[in-house]
This record gives sequence, structure tokens and C-alpha cells, in this order.
Amino acid sequence: MSNQLRSLPSVDEVAARLAGRYPHRLIVAEARRVIAKLREDIRAGREADPAAVGRLVEAALDHLRTPSLRAVINATGVVLHTNLGRAPLAAFEPIPGYSNLEYDIAAGHRGKRDSHVAALLERLLDRPAIVVNNNAAAVYLTLNELAAGGEVIISRGELIEIGDGFRIPDIMARSGAVLREVGATNRTRIEDYREAINERTRLILRVHPSNFHLSGFTGKPALKELAALAAIHRIPLYEDLGSGCLVDLSAHGIREPLAAESLAAGVNVVSFSGDKLLGGPQAGVIAGDATLVARIRRNPMFRALRVDKLIYQALETTLRAILFEEYDAIPALRMLAATPESLLERAERMLSRIGIGELVAGQSVAGGGSTPDQTLPTWLIVIAGDAVGMERKLRRGSPPVIARIADDRLAIDLRTVPPEQEDALAAALQALS
Repeated sequence: MSNQLRSLPSVDEVAARLAGRYPHRLIVAEARRVIAKLREDIRAGREADPAAVGRLVEAALDHLRTPSLRAVINATGVVLHTNLGRAPLAAFEPIPGYSNLEYDIAAGHRGKRDSHVAALLERLLDRPAIVVNNNAAAVYLTLNELAAGGEVIISRGELIEIGDGFRIPDIMARSGAVLREVGATNRTRIEDYREAINERTRLILRVHPSNFHLSGFTGKPALKELAALAAIHRIPLYEDLGSGCLVDLSAHGIREPLAAESLAAGVNVVSFSGDKLLGGPQAGVIAGDATLVARIRRNPMFRALRVDKLIYQALETTLRAILFEEYDAIPALRMLAATPESLLERAERMLSRIGIGELVAGQSVAGGGSTPDQTLPTWLIVIAGDAVGMERKLRRGSPPVIARIADDRLAIDLRTVPPEQEDALAAALQALS
């Protein structure tokens, strides 16, 4: 052990060997880290090679230089893949240098960053709207402004977990609002809401269960019925829509409530995600009655939860495409609308290129915590063999290809692979044979 410890090079020796290739400070820091790790391994009796210090330091520095966030090929068939950034972004060119983020060019004085998407959202929803960094922030901000110190009435069947351990009751507690549960898990009646209203009631909350589905003996009041009750008692009705569907996708097998329909039914405030069925970047949209939205915007936490210029640019690009019905410009909507026939044609061409596998009818999903129990028919390229090994090889390639394993076989779904990535995917699949 002592011989191995003495044979470790000094930090200065490693720094001299790599001098000029990286900043000196960085070389020294990585050399110390690597040498300390090797000392620990030697003392613990683990295998260690003192001669490898220079190579390990160089590898660590190269790894730090390589961008961590990188493009991947999503061949899973999950359109809104949570781990792969949810909705793939529509193409836009980030503005280099300065921009008019908070500057009114026409007036020549300070403006508001909301202006870049406000007009688009108002035309799509027929209501004013603001944007924060995600829908969890939108829920928190809305509850904090409209209900802090008072009660919020919500059905027991809507006390959902929205992902990664974030639950509606927890967000409500942090907002300062008091939870008032009504009804049962599977059935809530309008009378349950009516009987719960008292002098402390500040808000009625409806949460769309976008990430799960209840079936069987279930029931809840129609939105218009709940809106009428809220209007009689002059209590705002707030609906957390989650997925944020602005385009009717029912013709493609996706059935989700539209934000504009909720507002037309009498809901006073809605919120939803930007990176799910809207097809844009991560964001949370809050829209509704002008007086309520203005109040929420004036909340001091709005500044802490607002989005930056890149998000505004990406969101503006997406909203403009929706407004002008240029749905093919939005990758997520284009993928959801792809027909089985078009996918079969693409899969046949890919199969002829790679020379391995077979075609099998399968199912894609929207994903991203939306449209539970709703699938989309597709065609899979299925490759027999060591599925785990092939999946690993694809994932560790450049670019990484993320596939899925079905029935112990590798499965490739072209629904989530844009045409411009087909050549790279074909090369990766050919390398498997």
C-alpha cells in the first residue's frame, strides 16, 4: 500500500504535463480530486493505478468541456417525454446580443415583457393572460393571491400529485390557502360545494386529472353548473387544466379539455403548462378575468416566478404558429397528428435502409402526464436479439438514440423521430448488425 501511495504523482507534476491545454487553476483542482480518490481507493484495498493519474485528469477535463445538455433522438413513441424535455421545441433562432425584452420601441421607454405573448394569448383565449415558469408556479401564485388566509373548496377526487412528489394540498398549504375538501374520491355533487361555502371561502378550485383516469361509479358537476354556483356567491372559480390544450386534437384520438372552452363556460381563471399539449417551452400560463389576472400579476411573487427572454421567444414562436393554424411547425402537434399510414410508409423505408428487424403494429402515447389511457396507433420497427445490449449501445452513441424494449425486443417508433433525424437513426441502427 505504501509503495502505491508513494508512486502517486504530485499535483505539480500533473499540472506541468497538461500545462497550456487547460486553465492552470482547473488542472490543479481536478488533479487534487483524482489523486485524493486514488489515495482513498488504495487505503481501502480497492484496485487503483497510480500511473493513470494524468489520463484520468485529462478525461475529467474533457468531460467538463463537453456540453451536458445535448440533442437526442427520441424513438420511444412518447411524444411529451418528461425525461427528454417534454414537448420538442419549434425551430427558432435565439436573438444574440440585446433585445427589446422590456423596452417599448415605438414609445421609446420601458415596456413589459408580457407584451411579447399577451396579444397572442388573448386572441387564442379571448382573455388576458400572463406567464410564469411552470404550471406549479401558476397554481401557487394564483392560490396565494386569490385565497391566502381563506378557504379553497376542492373535490377529494382532485387532490392529485402532479409529478416528482408535488401535490396539490402541499402547494395549497405553501400558498397560505386553507384546503376545504368536499365530496368523495369518486363522486362529488354540486350540493357538496354549496354546503361548504362560508364567510371564509375565497376560491373554488377544479383540477383536471390529466395524469390519471377514474372510471366506474364516478361523477362530478358540469363546469357550467360549478361556474353558476361560484357566480351566485361571487366567488372566483379557478381551473387547473394541467396539459394546456389550445387545439382540438380529438380527430387524432386525443381528448383533452380546451382552455378556451373552460373560460367560455364561466371559469374565472385557468392555468396550464406550456410544454405539454400546447407544444411549447416550459412555462405556466394564467388566463381569465382581467381584474383577477391583473391582481395576480401585481403579486410580489410574480417577479420571482417570471420567465426569461429565451422562453418568451420560444413561446411566442409556438403561439403564433397556433394562432395562424400552422400546426406542422409545432413538432409535438405534428407528431400527435401523424397517421398510422404515414408512419407505416416511413417505417418501411427505414426498414429497407437498415436491413434488420420487422414491422409490428403498436401504440404511441402523448405522455408528459397528459391523456391517460389514450393511445395512438403506430408501426414499430422491432429488432430481436440482446435488447438490453442494443438499447444501451444506441443510448451511448452520438447522437444518443433513446429506444424502448417491448416483449424482450428493441422497439423503434418513428412517430417521435423528425424526418431530419432519420439519417442519423438509420446509421445507429445499421451499426447494431
